[in-house]
Amino acid sequence: MPTVAFHTLGCKVNHYETEAIWQLFKEQGYDRVEYENMSDVYVINTCTVTNTGDKKSRQVIRRAVRKNPDAVICVTGCYAQTSPAEIMAIPGVDIVVGTQDRVKMLDYITQFKEERQPINAVGNIMKNRVYEELDVPAFTDRTRASLKIQEGCNNFCTFCIIPWARGLMRSRDPKEVIRQAQQLVQAGYKEIVLTGIHTGGYGEDMKDYNLARLLRDLESQVKGLKRLRISSIEASQITDEVIEVLNDSKIIVNHLHIPIQSGSDTVLKRMRRKYTMEFFAERITRLKEALPGLAVTSDVIVGFPGETEEEFMETYNFIKEHKFSELHVFPYSKRTGTPAARMDDQIDEDVKNERVHRLIALSDQLAKEYASNYEGEVVEVIPEEKYKESGGEDLYVGYTDNYLKVVFPATESMVGQIVKVKITKAGYPVNEGQFVRALEEYTETEKAIV
Repeated sequence: MPTVAFHTLGCKVNHYETEAIWQLFKEQGYDRVEYENMSDVYVINTCTVTNTGDKKSRQVIRRAVRKNPDAVICVTGCYAQTSPAEIMAIPGVDIVVGTQDRVKMLDYITQFKEERQPINAVGNIMKNRVYEELDVPAFTDRTRASLKIQEGCNNFCTFCIIPWARGLMRSRDPKEVIRQAQQLVQAGYKEIVLTGIHTGGYGEDMKDYNLARLLRDLESQVKGLKRLRISSIEASQITDEVIEVLNDSKIIVNHLHIPIQSGSDTVLKRMRRKYTMEFFAERITRLKEALPGLAVTSDVIVGFPGETEEEFMETYNFIKEHKFSELHVFPYSKRTGTPAARMDDQIDEDVKNERVHRLIALSDQLAKEYASNYEGEVVEVIPEEKYKESGGEDLYVGYTDNYLKVVFPATESMVGQIVKVKITKAGYPVNEGQFVRALEEYTETEKAIV
């Protein structure tokens, strides 16, 4: 039986696509092995969001070549799309496929074995207007299933290379989304995370259909789905209709990830972001009125070219005022080929790091404040895996719908199920909890007492 090993760098979309590529190999009778093992084929799914992403991708490719010089080395993903020649130049690379035509990967392997000539199958992504169907009936990870609903982005922010790696916005056919969602529920998943390159833009390229309608259709048509999460949504995509759907829904979680990047209008303009802070504030206020207790998490870039101390403080104060529940903070890093990398006024690394630390300290404080609202509350958690620092005790870790990480005593059989847990000690990064029996498990007598 031929073997294949995968290594995925980068975002959730890449992880989703690796699972989809694995399905193709599985259908052709391949066995999957760990990346560190000897394998007949190695597939490296690359990332190019930063220059470091490129560098890491190259290291991982070389590792596979060293492990088995006779293996077929197949490179795909964003870095493959933007710089195929750089990858072809690495000795030992046999096949390069970008962010499209992944379904042809096995044909290329057959072709390579016959001709023994390296294959560069990367085409012009900017011409692509069709969503590439990649099906994932089940994941190696058994608790949260990602469901990719769109591809590409039309924004061209000045710091970002991704439109060049992924092409322009294209949405997946809603029938396919619903069909795959049902398949995932049947495979045992209680939670589905909608994901994409610009997830909230779903439907912008369609007539009479949009994200709000997709959310409604998923809820009404997918039987047995308990939780629906949107991996990320831009403030500009949170329409009144989306707020209404969130408000009416019984399954959409009480958590949204809304990238802010900066809380200063002048920096946003240099980033070519499509909103003002006044607009962002108005959307967050509306959301929190409709959904009390909503957890809002965000991404922030610190030290963007030209960022003054005043501009940084605008970001700091905005985040503090609107009580975000957690932040992913990134120091700005130059991405070759983007307008921001060519801007004057690049910020000194020490200044960047000092600002990053201040913002992370604020994030920790806000995260603790948010979690403290739930101390003593009974919440629903999906246990994901054993807690690594459990010290012999059977502790498992999982997430509530509003994205609190909870550690509590549990059993292997609870993994992937929704269980009731009382938060006994709130904290960050983890909350401690105690398992509460699910109501269905009580006898009639116990229910009367309860």
